[in-house]
Amino acid sequence: MATTHDKITLQLPAKPEYVSLGRLSLSGIASRAGFSYEAIEDLKIAVSEAITNSVKHAFKGEEDGEIIVEYLIYEDKLEVRVSDNGTSFDLESRKQEIGPYEVDEDAEMMRIGGLGLFLIETLMDDVKLYYDEGVSVVMTKYINEKQVEENAKSIST
Repeated sequence: MATTHDKITLQLPAKPEYVSLGRLSLSGIASRAGFSYEAIEDLKIAVSEAITNSVKHAFKGEEDGEIIVEYLIYEDKLEVRVSDNGTSFDLESRKQEIGPYEVDEDAEMMRIGGLGLFLIETLMDDVKLYYDEGVSVVMTKYINEKQVEENAKSIST
C-alpha cells in the first residue's frame, strides 16, 4: 500500500456557499502535487459534485450538517474523500430508478438525477462509495495518466 506524503482535512458546513471552498482548496493542492491544468479542472468538477451531493441529499437543507473533505497526497496520485453523516442512500436502487446514461445521449434529453455520480465516475480514475453513518465518496486521480493504463494491464480478467 502506498504511503501518503501529506493529508489535508477540510471541515465544511453543509451549505451551498461552502462548495467553492472545497474546490479552491483542491485546486491549490492538485497544482502543488503536479497535476496538469486539464486534470485539475476534472478534479474540481468531481469534488464539487461530491460536496454538492452531500449538501443537497444528505442533509436536505438542514443547517447543522457537516461535510469532511480529506485530500491525501501520494507520490503518484491524489485521493479525495468527501464524507458526511447525513441520510444515506442505496446506489444500486438509484441506478435502477434512473437507468443507464449513454455516452452519445443528447445532454438536453438527459433525465435529472444521478448525473453528479456519472460525472464523478467519468472524470476520476477510481471511485468508491462507502455507507456507514452517512456516505463517503473516495475519488482517486493519478498524476501520470500512464499509471491508469499500467494499473489496467495488471488487473486480471
